Amino acid sequence: MVAGANSERAAPCPVFTIRLDGERTRTVHKLKKYPNRRLYDMTQSKYVTVDDVRKLIVKGESIEVIDSKNENDLTRSVLLQILAEQEQKGHGTVLTNRTIEQLIRFYGDSLGRVVSRYIEEAMSAFIEQQDLYRNRMRQFNALNPLNVMRQAFESSFGRSSETVKPTDDDESAAPDDK
Repeated sequence: MVAGANSERAAPCPVFTIRLDGERTRTVHKLKKYPNRRLYDMTQSKYVTVDDVRKLIVKGESIEVIDSKNENDLTRSVLLQILAEQEQKGHGTVLTNRTIEQLIRFYGDSLGRVVSRYIEEAMSAFIEQQDLYRNRMRQFNALNPLNVMRQAFESSFGRSSETVKPTDDDESAAPDDK
């Protein structure tokens, strides 16, 4: 056990919520990385693996990783480690070598901040469109085909269409037997 870990368990770090796009919220997990490469989630008061951190991110939560010795921010290096491990496991390449090379070229360039902001905005727009698409597909799958046909019929012919009911004084009725 790492020295000082007991005090962290006694006083867990509060869960932070950040508002995104007016509706979305996410939890920010505060993590400490120790020299033995272990990660301690101060939010949940427990040790976690890099895969546990990946699962938190997949659920929509965020992380902040600090070095236990000097308090340096290690968040980016842990996130990059997760990306590299996912590609090594064969989960497909999201960032191609060419894309990574192009990103590296922007470091030190005056357009680096513009590119960073553009990528962030593009990802936000993509996620928003993906959510809209998923919601529409859920709505479409929830539709009953007969209700869809009825609604189409009503919109084409109006609600005034009524079914024809037979009347009592119908001339084609059979005469009474006496």
